[in-house]
Amino acid sequence: MISYVSTTSPDAAVPVRTSGLTKRFRGQTAVDRVDLEVPAGAVYGFLGPNGSGKTTTIRMLLGLISVTAGEITLLGSPMPAGAGTALPRVGALVEGPAFHPYLSGRANLARLDAADRFSDPRTARVRIDQALDRVGLLAAAQKRYRAYSLGMRQRLAIANALLMPRDLMVLDEPTNGLDPQGTREVRHLIGELADDGVTILVSSHLLAEVDQMCSHVGVMYEGRLVSQGSMGELRTSTVRTVRVDTDRPEDAARVLRELGLSDVLTASAHVTGLLGDVAVEKIVPDLVNDGVPVFGFAVQQPSLEDVFVGLTGEGFDVSG
Repeated sequence: MISYVSTTSPDAAVPVRTSGLTKRFRGQTAVDRVDLEVPAGAVYGFLGPNGSGKTTTIRMLLGLISVTAGEITLLGSPMPAGAGTALPRVGALVEGPAFHPYLSGRANLARLDAADRFSDPRTARVRIDQALDRVGLLAAAQKRYRAYSLGMRQRLAIANALLMPRDLMVLDEPTNGLDPQGTREVRHLIGELADDGVTILVSSHLLAEVDQMCSHVGVMYEGRLVSQGSMGELRTSTVRTVRVDTDRPEDAARVLRELGLSDVLTASAHVTGLLGDVAVEKIVPDLVNDGVPVFGFAVQQPSLEDVFVGLTGEGFDVSG
């Protein structure tokens, strides 16, 4: 059996790193001084609205288009000079799958594998069957590609990226256009690959998808990388909301404002406010000392949508 477990070496502790990465088309800046850093073993969500520069960045990473300015290191090798060393260890799906419609799924993969100068023809059938099995298409291997559903086509494209052992997978909008079942299948597959130690860079314009499957996230907006880090780091960088359940919301709101909370809002049975730098442990004692009954208290972590809005001042597609 061919192993798909990552073989990442110490020189690739940060499998994807860019410095000042810039791309201009006819005087227009599509990607503006992006400093990307994808940790080893991460599922890194490259998040941003359509047109924010995600695909252009990915195409530069893979050497598909030239760089206007800046530097790229992929799996420890400078790009594009080190493409011959790095790219055989990278699987990629960029801008949707493209296969021969009249050939079966297996035949399509066989043609692509035969064109790969790094593959071993003696192990081709075993590797093709294992890749098909890995994405749940072994039973449909003889079916013609034109009869595949959109989800099956997307999974076949990922199977193609898995024909050889990979240290890094780069997936551009892998759930784009899929129904809920197809989306779940692709998300589950990404989780399995991550469990095997493969580093995954997955671009998406869907907040909900990134929120569910990614350990790290980089937020692109108008060609710039406005923030990146682990999910926990991004959420704690955004102001948290405090909620107090009480039958005296006006009095509770006054206490919260005196403590220094901002954007304090009242409802019939609760009050909320942005915590900011206020010590959370002071809130309930101050309320009680002021005679305000507290029936419930919670510090609410911001959603990924809250984080994006806080970084850019506007939102975009949450779930598709």
